Amino acid sequence: MGKDIGLQLVDQNDVGTVMDLKINPQYDANGKIISGVVVGNILEQNKALILLAKQGEIKFRPDLGVGIEDVLLSDDYLEYRHTIREHFAKDTLKISTLQLYKNKPFIIEATYGS
Repeated sequence: MGKDIGLQLVDQNDVGTVMDLKINPQYDANGKIISGVVVGNILEQNKALILLAKQGEIKFRPDLGVGIEDVLLSDDYLEYRHTIREHFAKDTLKISTLQLYKNKPFIIEATYGS
């Protein structure tokens, strides 16, 4: 199993509070819960978490986190592109496309590499 498979969080397409653990209970014939936590592809989720988190907010990786909301207070997009590349690399994400420019859509394409 790769780094892109794991516990999924609720996103904007789900019912529930965004970023909570995604739970979809499955019951057996007797009504007992036999599974519930959703496991699946978490590549996009991981990218979002690295972008949103500030350093120190990820418990087991305090050195990881871009704090992308701070870009709203800055015009140094070059610095943020560099920071994104640096922090994605820490999680072994290889970026193929990164576009972060003023007044343009933010595009980032990355996959896990070795």
